[in-house]
Amino acid sequence: MSSKFAIKIEGVSKCYQIYDRPYDRLKQFLLPPMQRRFGLAPNQYYREFWALNGVTFDVKKGEAVGIIGRNGSGKSTLLQIITGTLTPTSGTVTTCGRIAALLELGSGFNPEFTGRENVYLNGALLGFSTEQINEKFDSIAAFADIGEHLDQPVKTYSSGMLVRLAFAVQVQVEPDILIVDEALAVGDALFQKRCFQRIEKLTSNGTTLLFVSHDQESVRTLTSRALLLNKGNVLEWGVSSEVVLKYRKFLHNEEAAYILNLAKNTAEQVRVNDGTSQKIDSLNQQVDDENSFGDFEAYIKQVEIFVNGESSIGVVHPGDEVKISIVYHFVKALTHLSFGIRLRNKEGVKVYSGSTLAEDIVRVQSDSTKHGVWHRTFSAGEDLVVDMCFECRLGEGFYEIQAFVCEEAMLMPGYQRMLHWKDEAAFFSVTMDKFTCWYGGVCDICVNYSFSDEES
Repeated sequence: MSSKFAIKIEGVSKCYQIYDRPYDRLKQFLLPPMQRRFGLAPNQYYREFWALNGVTFDVKKGEAVGIIGRNGSGKSTLLQIITGTLTPTSGTVTTCGRIAALLELGSGFNPEFTGRENVYLNGALLGFSTEQINEKFDSIAAFADIGEHLDQPVKTYSSGMLVRLAFAVQVQVEPDILIVDEALAVGDALFQKRCFQRIEKLTSNGTTLLFVSHDQESVRTLTSRALLLNKGNVLEWGVSSEVVLKYRKFLHNEEAAYILNLAKNTAEQVRVNDGTSQKIDSLNQQVDDENSFGDFEAYIKQVEIFVNGESSIGVVHPGDEVKISIVYHFVKALTHLSFGIRLRNKEGVKVYSGSTLAEDIVRVQSDSTKHGVWHRTFSAGEDLVVDMCFECRLGEGFYEIQAFVCEEAMLMPGYQRMLHWKDEAAFFSVTMDKFTCWYGGVCDICVNYSFSDEES
């Protein structure tokens, strides 16, 4: 393997034998050899399940790569093959350097041993001597921060304590390759923050990261490239932001297919057979692009940026009034809608995400007789202009606007059907005249400074 690669996966497949009945396993063990001995074609008493199918990709040294996909897509199987705890049915895996893996919760720990004993056990498995572990032990204990529980059996630990200790061991030994598989999700917010800071420090020092998570924003911000798996097959491999968008499109299509299947089993159909369905399918081809997804029963026609009331090329200063004007078009009559935007900075961090649904919820809470956008019905063929205004308090840099319209089944978040989501709908840059206004960071939180002495 070339010295520039930390991990190289070539045509890796993994097949499991699925038996319908326990005694089929015994029959498979005994009968085929006997059938071959008598010149008969051997019978097969199992079904094949391919958890992975010809997966190929490589990870450069010092690179951070994400792996995403639905449950059962083969992510954990792939990681176990890379770490050597599973053997592939076919294909090759080549790694370069010491691997530290945080896979299943508590994997590698002896539940009867204390936390302290497990630290030495895991360190030994990673190739460290007792003297080397002694040097790192205080740092491991401080990072885990589980106090007197360190000398109690691991079987008495909560899931949070278990992941604290496991992560502390893996990162303090400074591996060449760090593999993290969803385990951090059980940690509290403060511990997760410390973990991500530690991961960023390791990657900046040259550690290769393989990161599996359902948190799309974490994958986008922590990694440079990503792999999308579905049913053991590679759907996409490339720049993280592009792969995450592909994943969101895939999830939307899966949800749409599920809802349509439910509708087929009810008396009420989702789409009436009056030509609307054909119109939407046609729009799907016209409106859909690499940056869009949705059902397209309504769609975004245009996005414009205005600064202090004037059409802008996208240059904004702190204190400016920014208006994002979006034109929506309705293919069919719709109600219970929400219109919104999301802002991302150049690092891909979500700076803001909001919609008209939030205002509608507040309005109803304050006065149930007040009706907002959610209660309105929009006609087929209608255009609607929605202006979203804010005073710029953002930090200096480049920003992307994502725009969307969705149907909200209930007047509360989490029950939406995406009609049109558009990445890279518009862009703008925030710049500062450092002699009149300056602050650092993501945004200006408008701090007021005061002093207790009169002279100040």
